[in-house]
Amino acid sequence: MIANVRLLAGRLDKIAPSATVGINSLALKMKAAGEDVMILAAGEPDFETPDHIKQAAIDAIWRGETRYTNVDGTMPLKQAVAAKFKRANGLDYDVAQITVSAGGKQVISNALIATINAGDEVVIPAPYWVSYPDLVSLCEGVPVIVPTQAVNGYKMTAQELDRAITPKTKWLILNSPSNPTGAVYSQGELKALGEVLLRHPHVFVMTDDIYEPIVYDGLVFTTIAQVVPELYERTLVVNGVSKAYNMTGWRIGYGAGPQSLIKAMAGIQSHLTACPCSISQAASLAALTGPQDFIARQRDVFCARRDKIVADLNAIEGIECPLPQGAFYVYPSCGALIGKQTPQGKVLQNDQDVVTYFLEAKKVALVHGAAFGMSPCFRISYAAAQEVLDEACRRIAQAVADLRA
Repeated sequence: MIANVRLLAGRLDKIAPSATVGINSLALKMKAAGEDVMILAAGEPDFETPDHIKQAAIDAIWRGETRYTNVDGTMPLKQAVAAKFKRANGLDYDVAQITVSAGGKQVISNALIATINAGDEVVIPAPYWVSYPDLVSLCEGVPVIVPTQAVNGYKMTAQELDRAITPKTKWLILNSPSNPTGAVYSQGELKALGEVLLRHPHVFVMTDDIYEPIVYDGLVFTTIAQVVPELYERTLVVNGVSKAYNMTGWRIGYGAGPQSLIKAMAGIQSHLTACPCSISQAASLAALTGPQDFIARQRDVFCARRDKIVADLNAIEGIECPLPQGAFYVYPSCGALIGKQTPQGKVLQNDQDVVTYFLEAKKVALVHGAAFGMSPCFRISYAAAQEVLDEACRRIAQAVADLRA
């Protein structure tokens, strides 16, 4: 008899499935069943992968580039990544300091697996991307969540960081522009955080820059190792082609950091997945070395969508939506809706109830703020056609109007 034998590891008790993936999957099932669902849950540009990138993949197939590559990226792609960091960020990296993985999520996972011992702490500002705390917990580390304030643009202050650091702190994870809030750290704000980190030499920085080119209103993107060069040897810069080049499904992320860390991450990747897809690497090489002008045009479209959806949401009584500085998300507060009653008689107890109501009553799929560590809010991705966004806001407005005190 093996009825009392536990198959699954205890570490799984500390994590939950990705809320964004779960909600998006549910909405897709509803849509496949014929329901008219507005899906605004996924962080995915609605633009097509540019033709020259697609053609590079096709050409690579016909050249027979369908075999294993170097475990953490081809040499040409690593060289292109290093050139990108020099060109866009003023950071010098040797190819031995570059890693390429199956998406930015794997870069982060490899780094945490390579560095986290049981009990090590990782400082994570909230709201945060849903996977950060769970990945830390999966590695038997301790996520130290630092709630940020709307009045500070949902950005962690130097004082908040200083209070969060202990002798057990291993990493600080930064994400700018931010998912879910669209917050962008300025050079001054990064410098202030860097000054704190310089006083704590045992803390390393993982900066997730995946939304780098999507900043608005004349803001200039900077990354922390660029602003505080003394942190260069303690920083892992994570990026990828998914958001800038509309290549989410191609699954290529990359990172740059200390050579010893990159080597360890390659060793882990050699066992977990081996090399990233050879065809996707050829496409990513074309992305990084080919035309870049379309990125600015896409950013202008995102900016126009941002302005419209913020105005539409703020016109709904009970919803307050700050203006994001980057990425393609809004993170409105729905605190005024908590405690109200739906037409079916259900009292909305939290932000998960709110988004469930929007989905069931008006077929609008969003993600609740608790998934990102900050309630009562919800996240909308405006990486969708304008007519879809307009209809979604109309439905949300009607759903709110139908609520009773």
